[in-house]
Amino acid sequence: MVAACLECLGMTLCVAGSLLVMIACGMPTWKVNAFIESNIVVAQTTWEGLWMSCVVQSTGHMQCKIHDSVLGLEQDLQIARALTVISAVLGVVGLAVTVAGAQCTNCIKDETVKKRVVYAGGIIYVFSGLFVLVPVCWIANNIIVGFYDPKVPPAQKREIGASIYMGWAAAGLLLSGGALLCCSFIQAARGSFPIKQAPSKSISISGDFDKKLYV
Repeated sequence: MVAACLECLGMTLCVAGSLLVMIACGMPTWKVNAFIESNIVVAQTTWEGLWMSCVVQSTGHMQCKIHDSVLGLEQDLQIARALTVISAVLGVVGLAVTVAGAQCTNCIKDETVKKRVVYAGGIIYVFSGLFVLVPVCWIANNIIVGFYDPKVPPAQKREIGASIYMGWAAAGLLLSGGALLCCSFIQAARGSFPIKQAPSKSISISGDFDKKLYV
């Protein structure tokens, strides 16, 4: 019962994390222009993402342009694009593997194999969380370093966008959900071994131990 609850909770967290990874990967709000010094009042806002860059006017009009060249992107964006796509793919693979081994499905008949499949799904989700955590932290670090670098002009300074926060949340959900799936395997493995109780000693009516216990 405990293992089934851990499976359900772990799958829910992992699915939510995978959805956040996909949303963060597609959104163009990884880097946002900073409103400091001479940029305090501007008529437009610049967003930079993995696939496109957008300019939002103060009137609400938004114009986006897809990146023309992959090699022309900054190194952190190139690696972030690859790792987030891998993380999203691993999320889908992890979902298929976990559902195949879940206790609520009959895809696999052998209970021992099902437990190992769920454990494998948890490991896949953990790797998915790590694959999205690395680029998110890397880009956030580059943004912070560039923001406090006096050599960078104010017009080129950037701030952390919403996609990075979503990436952090997705990584937390994937790592937590994957850990719960692994814990469900351990709990199920423990429950599969019956508890052996020592034979009770029979006592005679007189209060002494039965003589047949003495050999």
